[in-house]
Amino acid sequence: MRLRGVFLVSVIAAGVLQAGCGGGSYSSPATTTTSGNQGGATSSQFAHVFIVIEENHSYGSVIGNSNMPYLNGLASANGLATQYYADTHPSLPNYFMLTAGATIASDDAFAGIVTQDNVVRALTAAGKTWKCYAEDLPSPGYLGRDVLPYAHHHNPFAYISDVQNSSTQASNIVPMTQFATDISRNSLPDYAFIVPDLENDAHDCPPGMSSCTDTQTLANADQWLANNFTPLLASSAFKNSLLIITFDESIFTDFSHGGGQVATVLVSPLAKPGYQSTTFYQHESTLRLMMEGLGVKDLPGAAASAPAMSEFFK
Repeated sequence: MRLRGVFLVSVIAAGVLQAGCGGGSYSSPATTTTSGNQGGATSSQFAHVFIVIEENHSYGSVIGNSNMPYLNGLASANGLATQYYADTHPSLPNYFMLTAGATIASDDAFAGIVTQDNVVRALTAAGKTWKCYAEDLPSPGYLGRDVLPYAHHHNPFAYISDVQNSSTQASNIVPMTQFATDISRNSLPDYAFIVPDLENDAHDCPPGMSSCTDTQTLANADQWLANNFTPLLASSAFKNSLLIITFDESIFTDFSHGGGQVATVLVSPLAKPGYQSTTFYQHESTLRLMMEGLGVKDLPGAAASAPAMSEFFK
């Protein structure tokens, strides 16, 4: 009962925060469904873009789930992509699609170096700052293998040649604890890629539990989102910014469009309130949105030809 009470407070707070983040009323938003806009750059320019990746659940197990009131509250008040699909199975190729516009690997055992164009190269060339906030990262700049519950294959930046070959770039991979510090100091980067650990990303059981139900796994992931992103949404840095919450892939039995249907929520004061799109999207469109939203001209790999997600914004 105490946990459910925390959840309800999170939902109420989410609604209040979105109403106060500028640009119109967010109370009782009407829901709009559209076939979307397949072309054109995103008209909105964001001060910051943030993306957080959850793990291995279907759209249907997340959207409308009463045990995930925080995420569903954000989806109701902001933008929801109802026809969004991961590119493939398993995890790592989807993380590469989100950062390099290509799946690159065929499985999570990939141990190579990514030399293709990527977000680090694009952001750096455009004079933009970036960080990867990875929960339970052993140390800043760590590029090594798993130190559970930190999972190396959920951190695509550790594979990128631009990072591997530069201690300066590697220093932008930091523990998740730095996120709250950067919010409080108003020192957030232009681009942030956020990686919960295996116990908090809906992949494994919550901390301290050796066995659990899927309900408990998803409820814990939702509470983690509330704990970490309520302060962000209330901050001055989020006034003209964008938060994307998505899942790397669906359940392994769902191979529709490669990686199955997943929940993707776009949160921003610049988002159309209560907006639901029926346009088909995949991770390469999210990559395009993040780059264009920061005014970056270089769209790595498949992002250059992916459908734009401009329909979600005012």
